[in-house]
Amino acid sequence: MTASRPLAGRAIVVTRPQRQAATLAALIAARGGRAIVFPTLEIRDIEDSSALSDVIERLDCFDIAIFVSPNAVERGLAAIRERRGLPVTLRCAAVGRGSARALEREGIKDVIAPVAGDDSESLLELPDLREVEGKRVVVFRGAGGRELIRKTLEARGAHVEYAECYRRALPAADSAELTRAWEGAGIAAFVSTSSEGLRNLCTMLGARGRERLARTPVFVTHPRIAEVGRQLGLQALVVTAASDDEIVAALARYFTEAAR
Repeated sequence: MTASRPLAGRAIVVTRPQRQAATLAALIAARGGRAIVFPTLEIRDIEDSSALSDVIERLDCFDIAIFVSPNAVERGLAAIRERRGLPVTLRCAAVGRGSARALEREGIKDVIAPVAGDDSESLLELPDLREVEGKRVVVFRGAGGRELIRKTLEARGAHVEYAECYRRALPAADSAELTRAWEGAGIAAFVSTSSEGLRNLCTMLGARGRERLARTPVFVTHPRIAEVGRQLGLQALVVTAASDDEIVAALARYFTEAAR
């Protein structure tokens, strides 16, 4: 292991959905690690898109559109652009810097997003979302999920609707590669960026895999995910910031210190 390659020889499991794993996997490889992409969430189309279509037809009625994740940006904007353009008067907001960057890559400017913090709580602290009396807000998200944004904004006097534009599912994946890696050179760490994905990981690994996972460092991107991990019996949880660069920096720090 060298200073420029602190992850040399270490296998790191990336559990993000397949299409979102490439950048993090590449950064791990650049630091000398071997990224094993093992998605624990699959992003699928919603089964009934009629409610989504209805909201999109009425987009001109809304003042703010909140996108809760990069998936919401990708799926939500694709659904909108199939039918119409974005109203020029609609402000877009993002939960987290990853979602904000995804909107900016799509050419959307003046995005409401927290400079620090990558969760709903941070977004809701911003002035644009504190003074919402009488405003109409649409939230692009996956089916289900937290109710914090809706409840908070409605308590502040806003009218809130959901535009559910995708659903999350348990992948039909074979964990044999992970078993082989554990029995060979070993797995150094896992990265999980979702509470649901972490629960799915435990399901997908089975009883023997869960025993190994409990003793393996698992890097998570929010204290809420860490709490789920503790409930699942995981013993080596490391909370990091949410961006790919910050996740890899945390991995590098951890294993540099472990090698001393």
